[in-house]
Amino acid sequence: MPANSATATGLATRYATALFELARDSKRLEEVERDLGSLASALSESPELRRLVASPMLSRDDQKRAVTGLAERIGLGSLVHNFLGVLANNRRLFVISQIIEKFRAMVATARGEVLAEVVSARELTCEQLSALEDGVSRFTGRKVSVTRSVDPSLLGGLLVRVGSRMIDASLKSKLQQLELSMRGLA
Repeated sequence: MPANSATATGLATRYATALFELARDSKRLEEVERDLGSLASALSESPELRRLVASPMLSRDDQKRAVTGLAERIGLGSLVHNFLGVLANNRRLFVISQIIEKFRAMVATARGEVLAEVVSARELTCEQLSALEDGVSRFTGRKVSVTRSVDPSLLGGLLVRVGSRMIDASLKSKLQQLELSMRGLA
């Protein structure tokens, strides 16, 4: 496993680029994007799966068996299924979340969209998501592709990241700011 995040980022970029080019050339971008979304959901919902992809203690064969079994169980297409096998063979499963993130950004760029990541305290309704997309679209002047996740520890509100910009409108951070100001630290 690489010692620093710059190395991991470089690895993720190279693998995401290879997958993107393969998916684009075989006209399967939407299929791969959908499969990676399913994989990202599985990763976010399963601490065991996150441990599996991060563990340097498991052998290549064990990791490969586990991820190919997962791919079959959640119905991933052959391109992503084989890609996971390559990652396991090369001992690169630990960067899968970064690969997914970079792949999504490449797809958004290819479509002329900007990628926005939204973390909310609870699942957003269709109306809330649409209003958020409209607001970010007006802000950026481009069509927006939103990836979303839920983090109950936010208590309420949202975290929105568009490129290098982060908007923290969460109740958790507001309470932390209030606590600091009451202590006289802010």
